[in-house]
Amino acid sequence: MGLRNTFDRMIQAREKQARRYVAGAMLNLDDATLEKAGYTRAELKAQGTYVYPF
Repeated sequence: MGLRNTFDRMIQAREKQARRYVAGAMLNLDDATLEKAGYTRAELKAQGTYVYPF
């Protein structure tokens, strides 16, 4: 089970990283576009953001 748990945790970490990256990218959109997509700027900031430098 150890290898399976390690793999599951790695996947969870990558999913969290991806969500933070997407939230950061979406913050570059204007408020009207965010609203059409069903998000608010406050929601995205609450998720945490990370923008890769490359």
